[in-house]
Amino acid sequence: MAFPTRVFRVSALAVAFLTAPLSAQQKAPAAAQTAVDPSTPAIRVDTAAWLYKGSDIAPDPAWSFGTLPNGLRYAVRKNGVPPGQVAVRVAMDVGSLYETDSERGFAHFIEHLSFRSSAHVPDGEAKRVWQRLGATFGSDSNATTTPTQTLYKLDLPAATEQGLDESLRILSGMMAAPVLSDASVAAERPVVLAERREQPGPQVKFADALRETFYAGQPLAERSPIGTEKTLAAATGATVKAFHDRWYRPSRAVVIISGDMDPALFARLIVKNFAGWQAIGPDVPAPDFGKPDPSRPATASLVEPGIPAIVATAVLRPWKYQDDTILFNQKRMVDTVAARLVSRRLEQRARSGGSFLQAQVSVDDEARSANVTSTQIVPVTGQWEAALKDVRAVIADAMATAPTQVEIDRELADYDTVMRTIVETSRVEAGAKQADDMASALDIRETTTSPETSYAIFKDARAKTMFTPDTVLASTRRIFQGDATRAIVTTPTADGGSTARLEAALKADVSGLIGKRRVQAAVGFDDLPKMGTPSAVVSRRTIEKLGLEQVDFANGVRLLIFANTGETGRVYVRTRFGSGYAALPTDRPSAAWAADLALVAMGVGKLDQGDLEQLSAGRRIGLDFGIDEDAFLFAAMTSPADYKDELRLMAAKLEYPRWDRAPILRAKATALAAEATARSSPTGVLQRELEGLLRDGDPRWATPTAQQIEGLTRRKFRKLWKPLLQSGSIELSVFGDVKVDEVIAAAQASFGAMKPRRPVPLEKLPVRFPAHVETPVTLTHDGPATQAAAVIAWPTGGGIAEIRTSRQLDILAQVFGDRLFERLRQTAGASYSPSVQSQWPVGTLTGGRIMAIGQVEPDKVDLFFRLSREIAADLVKTPIAADELERIVGPMKQQLMRASTSSQFWLAQMGGGAYDPRRISAVRSVLADLVQATPADLQSVAARYLRPDRDWTLAVVPKAGGVVAAPAAPVVVPSSGTN
Repeated sequence: MAFPTRVFRVSALAVAFLTAPLSAQQKAPAAAQTAVDPSTPAIRVDTAAWLYKGSDIAPDPAWSFGTLPNGLRYAVRKNGVPPGQVAVRVAMDVGSLYETDSERGFAHFIEHLSFRSSAHVPDGEAKRVWQRLGATFGSDSNATTTPTQTLYKLDLPAATEQGLDESLRILSGMMAAPVLSDASVAAERPVVLAERREQPGPQVKFADALRETFYAGQPLAERSPIGTEKTLAAATGATVKAFHDRWYRPSRAVVIISGDMDPALFARLIVKNFAGWQAIGPDVPAPDFGKPDPSRPATASLVEPGIPAIVATAVLRPWKYQDDTILFNQKRMVDTVAARLVSRRLEQRARSGGSFLQAQVSVDDEARSANVTSTQIVPVTGQWEAALKDVRAVIADAMATAPTQVEIDRELADYDTVMRTIVETSRVEAGAKQADDMASALDIRETTTSPETSYAIFKDARAKTMFTPDTVLASTRRIFQGDATRAIVTTPTADGGSTARLEAALKADVSGLIGKRRVQAAVGFDDLPKMGTPSAVVSRRTIEKLGLEQVDFANGVRLLIFANTGETGRVYVRTRFGSGYAALPTDRPSAAWAADLALVAMGVGKLDQGDLEQLSAGRRIGLDFGIDEDAFLFAAMTSPADYKDELRLMAAKLEYPRWDRAPILRAKATALAAEATARSSPTGVLQRELEGLLRDGDPRWATPTAQQIEGLTRRKFRKLWKPLLQSGSIELSVFGDVKVDEVIAAAQASFGAMKPRRPVPLEKLPVRFPAHVETPVTLTHDGPATQAAAVIAWPTGGGIAEIRTSRQLDILAQVFGDRLFERLRQTAGASYSPSVQSQWPVGTLTGGRIMAIGQVEPDKVDLFFRLSREIAADLVKTPIAADELERIVGPMKQQLMRASTSSQFWLAQMGGGAYDPRRISAVRSVLADLVQATPADLQSVAARYLRPDRDWTLAVVPKAGGVVAAPAAPVVVPSSGTN
């Protein structure tokens, strides 16, 4: 089936960006040198569609394929989303499962070494080349290693033929000839070890134990891509090169390009830069990944204080290659519906206040090692055995008794919505996603096709009545049967005989636990509470050059509309109401923390959460909640067909909130489980404590203690949230693929029909920043003794009046972060991913900060503070060099340009603009403020804010043995939940 050409229209707002003046530092990329001798005879390329060998699925005509004489394959296509960008992926068919025992971690190590230096670029230069071409390291240029694949990623914004040619030349050198010397291995080893060290210990321990249990007897059980300290320490240039030469061969490589240029050019440049790559040594067959071994122990347990109790089960079957046919996919769709139906029943049981907070079933092919039906269960504290039995009872019921056709149709409606949405929005599908999807298809040995073809395959399955009670029952029985069954439980404390108890719970008779299935009544939007009489439009105006309209209703609601037909099939709806954090108590803890977990789940009027799910079945309708400095928010991404009912749901939620008890109980149980494990790692402590500390202990941002969580009741929650939902001004925004007059009519019938709301004056209470400390505030964590974290922050400001300053701070933070990366990671190898961020709240006049964070070993905490302060001092003392500023601003500009093609970006920029027009006016200067910033401007901002007498520092060290070098005893703040 033909796939529509990607045509992307640039919105009026994005056009305003495109016409902004550029800074003097911006230059076109230099012409790349020729990678091969132009006199080389023409290279014959086999253009057969190799991806579809053995498949009867219609090839996606947008993709062109080729195979070079050296065995390298490629897949290329045109895509203009976002405009000017080219996404390149090099997929190597090698991962950690290809390693021997002594090579564990080598596949990932080579990924690092390839970026460090290779045939065409010296040490560290690839990052700088791509920065000059507008690519941001980490987001636009990166790589990932899995058990079965190493994937190199490059997104080139504003790509040119010269820039793409140079990039492919660099990538070809990275694949064929990375520098794998003893010196390069020794230089990169600390970085890889830092990455290994910074992984969250409890989660890694559980993942390792799960893998060892589920895949016992198979290589996957012991092949984490990160490797072991022993094998990484023993790695040499020669041993790493031996692994590289064995597996990095052109016949195992696929170059994928999707972008806004001619695919014929992509193919020509691939041939030019990769055709000369020749394999070294004999072609070795891929290793045998084994199959599930039923003789291995079925159960295991782990004591890990750092994570909540979890029970995971798996039914395993051997993974077998199968041709990717239409029938194969349709049968898999039936399996998916069966798993989703069981998951929905589990969710209904969890909501009713059962023994588990969450449980979900999935069916997956895992690393070409097994086909697995897995169940993840998060029990209520202390009830893991009961939770496992209750989940097994739900599964047993599903295997014993066929579902009703009504239940199946409910799942099919959602399935249909997902697939239809992909078709409707395919014209604006990003090239990077298409490239990633192709790489994923390669990895799992399947094809990729057009959204229309995929949808047609699904509809054909429905037409052939493949989704009946009998077929879904048969699928349910099939996915819960296999060659081996495994289970593992992790508990925060040792509770004696867990493994034996798990085995008993796995075999226990659960027939008496099968509850009555919920019979969901039919629910429609007419069952929502009735709104009042629509109020009149009192004002309507168009905001020049931005394509934005503002409409004011007589009841006080203000509406912002941005019609962006370039974003086909997507509509973003957001309601800002009340005063946000400014409305919360500043002198005591409140129930605000539970809103994200409970507020939406409480339902509307007489409809509970199950009713709302039924209401939205087959529709793109949802509801998310958030809090800004000066407003509360409800938001959703919906569709042109559904946004009108989305407005009805949001308005009803504000006007007729429901106060069910079950969501409060579930929120408390979830929060208590998280609280019990918050001190298991440096990152866990930071997530719990940092926001409150950076605001000098303000209870609005403090994480609640266990006692405060336990003390929450439905009455307290309602007392806080009922007046907050029903008072304060409302700003409604509808951005995306809409028609303005239709939006106005829909808003008038929903939000315009609400009662006039009590105005709440916005008190811009100052957000405090903690005082400067001579020695770091010190928190402790319960995790590994090798892990620590360090934070240094300086106060800045807030508000719309100095928005240009906030944008200059964004640049300064990027420069700071790039320097910290170079010195702390590349040179010292002390941290894998240090970061620097600037936060400038528009809704308050204070509360902003520029902050650096790094995970390091405990004895490197002082090094982090020293390097951070040295960089800050240099930014104050010395103007930023032109080349450095170009390498920072160029990628930032390109990120901004790409983001500006999305309605979601503009929605975020204009929040609050209906009541403060300065926020809308500020949008006009976003790009200019970025590209016109000079070294002198940034030096001035650095001098204003990066003052040594105002910085605040924090260290998170292990309880045993963590030392922060300091001239005096540190201030110790317990991380036990006190505020």
